[in-house]
Amino acid sequence: MKPLVCVGLLLLATLSTVHAAPGDARYAKPGQLVTATAGVRLNLVCMGKGTPAVIFDSGFEDWSPAWAVVQPRVAQWTRACAYDRAGAGFSDPGPMPRTSVRIATELRAALRNAGVAGPYILIGHAFGADNVRTFADLYMPDVAGLVLVEGDTVDLEPADMQDEDHRGEVDGVRQLRACRDAIAGGKPLPLLPSRPGQPHRTCAQQFFRGLPETAWSAELNAKLLQIANTKLAMYDAYASEMEQMAADEAFLKQHVRSFGSRPIRILSTGNHGVGSLGRPHPSSLAHLRYEYEVTLAQSRLLSLSTNAKQIFATNSSEYIPFDEPDTVVNAIREVFDASRAVMPGGENGRAAPRSASPRLPATSGHGH
Repeated sequence: MKPLVCVGLLLLATLSTVHAAPGDARYAKPGQLVTATAGVRLNLVCMGKGTPAVIFDSGFEDWSPAWAVVQPRVAQWTRACAYDRAGAGFSDPGPMPRTSVRIATELRAALRNAGVAGPYILIGHAFGADNVRTFADLYMPDVAGLVLVEGDTVDLEPADMQDEDHRGEVDGVRQLRACRDAIAGGKPLPLLPSRPGQPHRTCAQQFFRGLPETAWSAELNAKLLQIANTKLAMYDAYASEMEQMAADEAFLKQHVRSFGSRPIRILSTGNHGVGSLGRPHPSSLAHLRYEYEVTLAQSRLLSLSTNAKQIFATNSSEYIPFDEPDTVVNAIREVFDASRAVMPGGENGRAAPRSASPRLPATSGHGH
């Protein structure tokens, strides 16, 4: 393990015994490795019993431990499964490119092969929202409801913001590959930007909202850092995911499908891109405008269902599952209860045909 990582874990050891999510060590080892496509197994971490099952997809550079606080609570009343996308965590590398269409197709196959029957309540955090929205478009009969947790909605934002995101993605891909190549070559890892009063971190500590994470035990942090320091396939997968984001957004623009009365809950913070409230974050007119436009774009998804609601987390970074887990759990419970009230195959449960797809309110980002 790298010296800087060891320092971080020593600083964390005392805090983690107090703040760690109970039982989070289950995410420090594979759950169930399930075939998704030829030669590719996805790591599923499932717990609880009941239907509809709740399926968690994580944000960019995250995997199943992102749900360590929320998932066990949901598992008290239904089946709950988090997973690692291909290449990440304990999952096998998958074929390239890593598009949301491919991710959704692999997830559906893995769930079926694991015997987790649909329809599912899909939970998507940040970039995971693109994946579960894509899943719903491809496999609407398999969807009982949707919860988007500070979901990415770049496809619904103004054109200049989309362009800025895509420019940033070029740098992000370059940085991921530089870290990957350093690990492959046994060279010193590039440092992340310094933070006032905090230890230096290498690029292997960039995952989630920064490793080590105070919400997790020292055991889980150690395993995640070990993966981040050694698993080249994860860097390849995330670089490809980022390269494909513009194409994923184009797919979502072109495929807008009604959820009928399937329940949708959209959780917003006004802190998109802000990983922790405990750290300084931008304060400017440009940043305020960015947060306003993101929240407005998220609200445009309300038109997809007759049972849709936007819920505002009042004291949270974009990591609502850590900062306000009650807000996430309560939203999932609302969707769970509402979905069970809809009879399968009945008038309210039937997806609208593609020809009757709703139009999302136009933005200046829809001109191309």
